Amino acid sequence: MQNAREIYRILFRAASETLLTIAADPRRLGATIGFLAVLHTWGQNLHLHPHLHCVVPGGGISPDGVRWIGCKKKSFFLPVKVLSSRFRRLFLIYLRESFREGRLKFYGEMAGLARPDAFEALCQQAGRIKWVVFVKPPFGGPGQVLKYLARYTHRVAISNRRLLSMEDGRVTFEYKDYADGDQTKVMTLEATEFIRRFLLHVLPSGFVRIRQFGFLANRARGKKLALCRAMLGAVPPMKPTRQLQQGEQNDKRCPACKIGRMVLIGIVPNARQAASLPRQDSS
Repeated sequence: MQNAREIYRILFRAASETLLTIAADPRRLGATIGFLAVLHTWGQNLHLHPHLHCVVPGGGISPDGVRWIGCKKKSFFLPVKVLSSRFRRLFLIYLRESFREGRLKFYGEMAGLARPDAFEALCQQAGRIKWVVFVKPPFGGPGQVLKYLARYTHRVAISNRRLLSMEDGRVTFEYKDYADGDQTKVMTLEATEFIRRFLLHVLPSGFVRIRQFGFLANRARGKKLALCRAMLGAVPPMKPTRQLQQGEQNDKRCPACKIGRMVLIGIVPNARQAASLPRQDSS
């Protein structure tokens, strides 16, 4: 909470490098993959729960760049235990690096972690804990996964429909209890506690919570996706078109962008023409 920008940056870096390096290992997939990652910071009860959702195609580009390598049928994508171990190691490496370079600040009850010995003890303790990486195939296909994720990409921590009431300084809302069979339950909090939990999920100013990596990275996405489609024999997507409006001509392209179309809505007269026009009575 005191170093949100730096910790979230490390989270993206460690997760992306884990996926890219394990996938490139010839003993695993042996391919260059691409994926998008979305940062979520909340659980259903609004407690702080930072995690990344990564959507990864089931394969990648071969090292020589001439064929598509699909995931092995006997295991889905990449082994979870290997991903978990690598992710933990990389995260702690970059966390220690940030500490050495003075990018982590500690205040109040956390001030003691500013001592190198205390911080190293925390890192060693974290290194002895099993870190969980969850991997699963899309049950309803890739379209369902993207639709599910799209509901959260630009939302805040709680939607209006989950808010049931605010009475006597207390807020009541619905939440799904994943630890109890995904049952829908009701929770009531003091308004100050509700606002405290809600504000935990306000990201640092300008922080980008949706990022692309590998062959989906911005700098290479156009060419790499075309290559992937060619290797998979996929049909290129149709470019969006629109119908011309009534009175709009095909040759009225915008002289600046050459894409949009100019539509005449009126002519602004010059000063001489304006002087010769009859004056309007505005009374």
